[in-house]
Amino acid sequence: MSRTVFCAKLQREAEGLGFAPYPGELGKRIYAQISQEAWRAWLGHQTMLINENRLSPLDPKSRRFLEAEMEKFLFGAGSQTPPGYSPPES
Repeated sequence: MSRTVFCAKLQREAEGLGFAPYPGELGKRIYAQISQEAWRAWLGHQTMLINENRLSPLDPKSRRFLEAEMEKFLFGAGSQTPPGYSPPES
């Protein structure tokens, strides 16, 4: 049986993650309060941020930026898209 959580991002009950996807206290908070659906949405948004801002996940400054954006996206008012970004057409 899958685990359900009240998702802080979606503001409803949804299927929870199977493991903490990030280290430390933030990872524990994500595991406890974020659904699989919201996490997948973050991964897509993170990919867009990395590509549009030409970030390197190995760069400590980029990692701090992505962690701050992740927290805003999942628990706050949301992460902003880069200036001039237009999503690809389906």
